Amino acid sequence: MQPSSPSPGALSRRTMLAGAAALAGTGAAMGASAGTAHAAGAAPEHAATPGGGGRRAGTVVFRNVRVLGAARATDLVVVDGRIADGPAPRGAKVVDGGGRIALPSLVDAHIHPDKTTWGGSWVSRRPASAIADYVAQDVELFRSQRRPVAERAYGLMSHAVARGTRAMRAHADVAPAYGLAGVEGLAAARERLRHALDVQIVAFPQHGVIRTPGTAALLERAARAGLVDMIGGIDPIGFDQALDEQLDTVFGIADRHGVGVDIHLHDRGEKGLRALRGIIDRTRALSLAGRVTVSHVFCLPGLTDGELGSLAAGLGDQDIALTTVAPSDSLVLPIARLREHGVRVGLGSDGVRDSWSPFGNADMMHRAHLLGWVTDVRLDDELTDCYGVAAHGGADVMGLAHADFAAGAPADFVLVRGECLPQVVVDMPRRDVVVHGGVVVARDGEFLG
Repeated sequence: MQPSSPSPGALSRRTMLAGAAALAGTGAAMGASAGTAHAAGAAPEHAATPGGGGRRAGTVVFRNVRVLGAARATDLVVVDGRIADGPAPRGAKVVDGGGRIALPSLVDAHIHPDKTTWGGSWVSRRPASAIADYVAQDVELFRSQRRPVAERAYGLMSHAVARGTRAMRAHADVAPAYGLAGVEGLAAARERLRHALDVQIVAFPQHGVIRTPGTAALLERAARAGLVDMIGGIDPIGFDQALDEQLDTVFGIADRHGVGVDIHLHDRGEKGLRALRGIIDRTRALSLAGRVTVSHVFCLPGLTDGELGSLAAGLGDQDIALTTVAPSDSLVLPIARLREHGVRVGLGSDGVRDSWSPFGNADMMHRAHLLGWVTDVRLDDELTDCYGVAAHGGADVMGLAHADFAAGAPADFVLVRGECLPQVVVDMPRRDVVVHGGVVVARDGEFLG
């Protein structure tokens, strides 16, 4: 979940993720038309369809809304969970938007709901000086929790919905200490939320694939049982110290069971670059283009244009997606430069109130705000682009259509009070209404169940 090469002294999430790689603009135009979902982008098998889960939207008119902050209010017509072109038919249900701004719902491309203590008693954390300390505290926290994973994850995931999240890629720890409790808990929470949230589950080997015997077999079981959409990995060199063995194991499981790959890569410098090249090579060899994601990728920020261009070309050629949690100006991915090579880049929350850190809130509007803050943006179009990364970048990573208000687009949006989109990114107003597949799933910041 976090870097495997800690700096000397006491560690925290922020110090472990600290460092310098500016964004140079994010280039995610909010008005872009709905992109074609990547065919092999691991669109979630278990994800809700618009208006699914027994709740069909029918025809609904969201009256008096300002799409993307337009000066003039209009009506949004939704038919069977999709934005429709043309006037609403007689007898359609009407929801009054009260002049609020309508914005695309957001996508959390990287979050760990299984670890969270959200909604429970306060947990006091002890000092940690190495990754092993954090992993040990993960296990202690897991064993001390009276609420099962499914309950804790549901609480956090439903909170994310109330904050305007339409989809998330959720990582669950898989290790002998937990068995498959994490992925089973997330699967149960996903089922309860299928009407309100699209979810992909990653079996994440936080304790290492090779260094912790029994983990590879658990990953195989999770994939064989259909519990997960992707198989994860973690720092093949810096943490597992088994580059070829880990990547061969992870990619082999994915290839055998027809699932995707999402690997945490915190290693910097040549260790990270070697691992990234190995990921590109195996993606090409197994014809897994479009089904592989690399998360964090701290080895990319700070590269020269030539070095980055060469790697980005390989990533783009194999349609390998990347995610960032924007932890600092030095570790956020150079999104605009990557997109020049066709690389999909999403934004995520990472851990939320777990043993690693007391911080986090699963609010992707706040994460868009943080993206702007760590990259020191100040212009309106830059702030708008930050929202675009949080809304459409994650959709690209997950293989989902953009919720961009074009005819036929998913009717996934939020209604907020505000003057314009850049101001919304800065002020982060309450999500007054959250709509998923044309159905109102949250009001006034509260999930409707």
